[in-house]
Amino acid sequence: MFYIKLVWPSAIPNKNLPFIKKWLRLSSQLPYFCYAMKLYQLPGAFLVFCLLFANTGTAQDTWSLKRCVDYAMANNISIKQQDVQRRFAELTLKQSQLSQIPTLSGNVSGNYNAGRSVNPTTYTYETTGFFSSNASLSTSVTLFNWFSRRNTIASNTYQAHASRFLLEKAKNDVSFNIASAFLQILQNNEQVHVNETQLELTKAQLANTEKLVIAGSVPESNQADLEAQLARDSANLITAQNNVTLSILQMKALLNLDFDIPFKPEIPANIANIPLPRLSEVDPEMVYSASLATNPLVRADSLLIKAMERSVAAAKGAMLPTLSLSAGIGTNYSNNVTEQVITGFSTDTIGSVDVNGAHYAVTRPGINTTSRKIPFGNQISNNFQQQVGVSLSIPILNGWQLRTNYKRAKLDLYNQQLTRDQDNQQLRQDIYTAHANAVAAIQKFYAASKGVDASQKAFDFATKRFNLGLMNTIDYITTQNNLFQAQINKVSAQYDYIFRMKLLEFYRDQKITL
Repeated sequence: MFYIKLVWPSAIPNKNLPFIKKWLRLSSQLPYFCYAMKLYQLPGAFLVFCLLFANTGTAQDTWSLKRCVDYAMANNISIKQQDVQRRFAELTLKQSQLSQIPTLSGNVSGNYNAGRSVNPTTYTYETTGFFSSNASLSTSVTLFNWFSRRNTIASNTYQAHASRFLLEKAKNDVSFNIASAFLQILQNNEQVHVNETQLELTKAQLANTEKLVIAGSVPESNQADLEAQLARDSANLITAQNNVTLSILQMKALLNLDFDIPFKPEIPANIANIPLPRLSEVDPEMVYSASLATNPLVRADSLLIKAMERSVAAAKGAMLPTLSLSAGIGTNYSNNVTEQVITGFSTDTIGSVDVNGAHYAVTRPGINTTSRKIPFGNQISNNFQQQVGVSLSIPILNGWQLRTNYKRAKLDLYNQQLTRDQDNQQLRQDIYTAHANAVAAIQKFYAASKGVDASQKAFDFATKRFNLGLMNTIDYITTQNNLFQAQINKVSAQYDYIFRMKLLEFYRDQKITL
């Protein structure tokens, strides 16, 4: 896991930031308000200004590198987007796992029929209008499908794990970009200091030359040359200050921080004391071997290959027969279904017989019935039905869709293997390039340091000769500019050297320390 090791205390901005912004807007108007209302004459004005400067100090707190990284982990947009992809992968995995559970579905419907239609209860045609309803509950489960579903679950599991490593890679990338942007801010601040020193030196020389011109010791052209140099130094300082502003804007974009919020970096006491690895500790082949075991992208590629292998097995199993078990229950009701109900018994005369001249009536017992609608509960019970079945689904011809899916899965596997090889090749190239740049940066820094020492000696000698009137202004300004340029080159080389070494350290350990 990528992390930043610092000793600077800090805190991540929270919901109080909008209040700070509002207070800053108020603070710019409060002094004028107090003056206009003559509040400075009131004893309570002291308390007002105390509160003002106390809150302004809170708003101007510094941002350490650790604070920047912690804030970015919670607010950077690219990290949030990658986290959404991780959630998608985990949802897909969960859904595939739940697909092993038997399906269960229920159905309830109600219908009104008019005209000639079949009664779903009696299965006879009727021409009268009637209302009917039915309810059913069914379930099914796959008994065997050549492990196609299990392989799909395994593939989704690997993809979910890979998405976590891709999220870790996104965090690492953002963290390193923030570290680079932080170093850029420090470098630009250092260049501002160099430009300010150059400007102050030119001002001092101009003030001294003005006195000599008034005294008639030097010509006025010397003063004009220094005034032109002062203008150039002022322009250089403005450019340096603007570079600081631009680098802070870049940092705010990485942090997804409101551009209205003040940002003041916490500058280390001595940038030269930042611990850096030796070149022997970051040999490119050694760094590459270590990176293969720790780099999140490499680990994600390995998991994605395993996922594609399981997808191939799942697609192959889908081409084979599938054995399933199904079961269901149901019942129905109709409001015009009737039944005959016995209401009593009777004796019916059906004739008579003559026996020896005597007439006898012939009777038979009768049953008195009436028609009534069958109650709802009785119909539900009488029409209750159950079914259990086993089915074997054999894919024979479906437009070669399953065969195409199988071939596509094999191509996806091959493509993922090529992606892994390309990522490893790019990683190796980046490491070797970073090592070559680090070697060049070290040599450049040593050369720039010697250049500053030499330019400083030349400037010291030139200053003495200029003060004695033994050097003209143009030559003196040239010597001064050479020193200024050497100092700028040293600052750039120093930060470039730090960045290159930290980049190699990042590839080796997937972490960076300042």
